[in-house]
Amino acid sequence: MNRIKIKEKSIKELEALSDDIRKRILEVVSKNGGHLSSTLGATEIIVAMHKVFDSQKDPFIFDVSHQAYAHKLLTGRWAEFDTLRQFHGMCGYTKPSESSDDYFVAGHSSTSISLGVGAAKAIALKGEQDKRIPVVLIGDGSMTAGMVYEALNELGDRKYPMVIILNDNEMSISKPIGAISRMLSSAMASPFYQRFKKNTENFVDNFGEGARYIAKRMEESLKLITPGMLFEEMGINYIGPVDGHNLSQLIDIMQTARKLKKPVIIHAQTLKGKGYEIAEGKEEKWHGVGPFDLSSGNSSKKAATKSATQIYTEALLHLCEHNDKIVGVTAAMPSGTGLSELIEKYPTRFWDVAIAEQHAVTSMSAMAKEGFKPFCTIYSTFLQRAYDQVIHDTCIMDLPVVFALDRAGIVGEDGETHQGVFDISYLRAIPNMTLFAPRDEKSFHQAMRFASKYEHPCSLRYPRGSFIVTDLAESTPFELAKSQLLQTAQSDILFIGYGNGVGRAYETAQCLDEDVSILDLRFVKPLDEGMLRELSKNYKKWFVFSDSAKVGGVGSALLEFLAKENITDIFVLSFEYDDVFITHGNTKVVEESLQLLPKQLAKKVKAFNP
Repeated sequence: MNRIKIKEKSIKELEALSDDIRKRILEVVSKNGGHLSSTLGATEIIVAMHKVFDSQKDPFIFDVSHQAYAHKLLTGRWAEFDTLRQFHGMCGYTKPSESSDDYFVAGHSSTSISLGVGAAKAIALKGEQDKRIPVVLIGDGSMTAGMVYEALNELGDRKYPMVIILNDNEMSISKPIGAISRMLSSAMASPFYQRFKKNTENFVDNFGEGARYIAKRMEESLKLITPGMLFEEMGINYIGPVDGHNLSQLIDIMQTARKLKKPVIIHAQTLKGKGYEIAEGKEEKWHGVGPFDLSSGNSSKKAATKSATQIYTEALLHLCEHNDKIVGVTAAMPSGTGLSELIEKYPTRFWDVAIAEQHAVTSMSAMAKEGFKPFCTIYSTFLQRAYDQVIHDTCIMDLPVVFALDRAGIVGEDGETHQGVFDISYLRAIPNMTLFAPRDEKSFHQAMRFASKYEHPCSLRYPRGSFIVTDLAESTPFELAKSQLLQTAQSDILFIGYGNGVGRAYETAQCLDEDVSILDLRFVKPLDEGMLRELSKNYKKWFVFSDSAKVGGVGSALLEFLAKENITDIFVLSFEYDDVFITHGNTKVVEESLQLLPKQLAKKVKAFNP
């Protein structure tokens, strides 16, 4: 289906189209998995955006962009939508290389208003303010991040024309007070009110400071019973709250907002999961889903082996029972990181601080200074957002914060913005930081015990899903900078695995005709230099297995060690990820495309002839 032309459609036709869009989203997401409740809730907002604005001219900027499925369907991707989140298929987020209607890549939250300000500045410099206007759709969850207020601060001062639609679908910024609030919100949205406000401002300007003061106090008194005071005080016009499922009202308000030529926030309240009764409401599990049965809502996936996240939860719960100094934090991912159980059992020791990774790290650094043992539990991809805090607030002070990095390695269908591939590279460069990784359930418990007693900053990483199962030697307790030699052989080949890479090394070894030695590196900083020095005497071909970026990764650390020791007769081949952003798709399919499946790696080992 080509681009859907909605400019001339009636309200009834647009309502029917919204229903069709929801059906299409449910049809595909129930088969492929994806984000569901928020994108269903945003359908009418996005239809209204396309009715009033033009995504080929006006920058349509979606925060996180997981709620943008309706936008994709309206812009010529109806048939292609079947390939959502599949390898070489449609991305689950906005992506300019996929469509010119997608203004910017977005997978992390709270970037949209900053992007809108930048776009507005460019539009002003080009003299195009009569032709184009940035349109931002941001969820209330994203409003918990400080970057949003940095952008609003400048926007309120500079007054660039921009329309910001706040999709309030879970935790209303301020609960509206009954009929009076609804009446005032509707009045504030009307063209008459906006004209009256402008004329009044012009009028009182002629009567000096006293008149301006009285008018300002009267307006503030009215705003006390509406939720827009914060934005108005920042210099941004506020309209709302409005019904985010009422197309007629949304279209009228957006048309009014566009004509103002000012920064405007439209506060739209929506229902998550709208149109699919099973998912309607606030249940976190319907935010992002795997394939499921539409009639029952039950997951289509069979029970899997215990995930690394589950093991982390069990290990941390056990440690907490014996150490009341252990505390922890997550940034809006309590379920995804396994911290929900900790927050429920120890509500005064574990916190979800919302989408505020920077605050999470710095606040835990202060707790560490006060004698507590913080576990900062964050996805690998999201810790990138707090890099300065890790350096400035944790490592310079050499504080014993544990960074537990979930989703390390390829995470599959979420793609480039979410692959957890850079943490080794960006953390290894920081003084005072120690990096280690478990390879299975037992070693994870041992790594957690080590982390709980370690008196310096440290980070451990673990994969999404389950560890690769092996028949290798049982894990021994973790000691600082100590590796474990799991298997020895007569050949000159040494497989060096780090974290889940140990399992990949094992699987690759099973595909070879000859036996190889396998080392569980355990620590990439500091390295077990004594063990490596000894192994360099007998093993001249080192193959590195780690679910991480090659640049600055485990292979780099080993090469740096060999250079420092002036060991020149070792040949190193790293099977880490090349210097590219890794696309979305089923993890195994993506790994196959990267030539990282065990059979593919075994061929490379056999062909290696330095």
